[in-house]
Amino acid sequence: MTSATRSTGSSGSPGTARLALLSLAIGSFGIGMTEFVVMGLLPQISADLLPALSATDPDAAIAQTGWLISLYALGVVVGAPTIAASVAKYPRHRVMLALAAALALFNALTVVMPTFELVAVSRFLSGLPHGAYFGIGALVASDVLGPGKRAQGVAFVLTGLTLANVVGVPLGTGLGQHFGWRVAFMIVAAIFTLAAVLIAFFVPAHVGDPGRTLRAELGVFRIPQVWLTLGIGAIGFGGFFAAYSYIASIVTEVAGSPAWVVPIVLVVMGVGMTIGNLLGGRLADRDLRRTLLRGLGVLAIVQVLLALTCGWIVTLVVFVFAVGVVSSVLSPSIQTRLMDVAGDNQSIAAALNHSALNIGNATGAALGGAVIAAGFGFVAPVWVGAALAAAGLVIALASFRADARRPAAVLA
Repeated sequence: MTSATRSTGSSGSPGTARLALLSLAIGSFGIGMTEFVVMGLLPQISADLLPALSATDPDAAIAQTGWLISLYALGVVVGAPTIAASVAKYPRHRVMLALAAALALFNALTVVMPTFELVAVSRFLSGLPHGAYFGIGALVASDVLGPGKRAQGVAFVLTGLTLANVVGVPLGTGLGQHFGWRVAFMIVAAIFTLAAVLIAFFVPAHVGDPGRTLRAELGVFRIPQVWLTLGIGAIGFGGFFAAYSYIASIVTEVAGSPAWVVPIVLVVMGVGMTIGNLLGGRLADRDLRRTLLRGLGVLAIVQVLLALTCGWIVTLVVFVFAVGVVSSVLSPSIQTRLMDVAGDNQSIAAALNHSALNIGNATGAALGGAVIAAGFGFVAPVWVGAALAAAGLVIALASFRADARRPAAVLA
């Protein structure tokens, strides 16, 4: 990192640094909640926004409502590279404030929009700042603690995302089920408002890189291995989202459990994701290739087991936990792999990782909704997920085989 990109506040007191990281982590908590809370509220959202279709064909209504997940993910895909590349030269603390404020505004729009179409627009807008927030936030966090503690700073911020799946998403789902789904997004908007205020007060001045241009940042797309790595995240990780997107309906319609069980299952998934995130970093540091290849293979297997046993709530919970662990083990590996092959384009690469994962979100949710709408039932998205994970494994094998043929190109 050059002196031009150093934070002016990285040498401050440990307490000040922790407040800065906490401010960023609250924003990442909000992002985790807004991204995933929809999945547990699909039945409630479809009944409210698509009442006629929900009354005549509930499965089709839920499948159509699943497009809200895909549209949010599409917003991430579009916004991550374009915003991150466009603002690389601006002061990062101000960029983070603007992104948090935009997230608060767009989630507030979701609360008040009266029709399915307008809610769909608000979900797309809500996704736009997602990737840039994490990408630029990672650069700020890695510097704010000073030399020797960069990784700790990034890990602290990402803790907000994992905790959202343990606390925020189940809480938002439960409140949404009892008081209306819009309440969940009221909470999300309030979280982002709090994050924006805290960022304004506690994140130190952190200049951008005046020498970076949009054209220079977009040069990352000329690297073939970047495309292969993005494919691993977009397709392989889509296997996770295919099952997760319709978990509420799997719990209630396939396992026959009451709606109040859904938040419990989401907590189990969140705990699994938190454990997987912590485990995945250590495994990736030891052997990234083995972690990525084995992780994709195991993700396919545990989803097959989930599909075969999800009619029983106990086995459903066991394999939902397993899917959470394995999918989150993959996340650090995909991020590290992308940074390894991106060369000097580290800033946009950090944001592109979230584009890839949200292409997986969109692909998994859309394909899962398609097989439900085609009449294959709520177990079908889990089978789709297994197939996507297997396809991701094939792409990963191709990527590492290309390394073996042209080892110097990987680090070029």
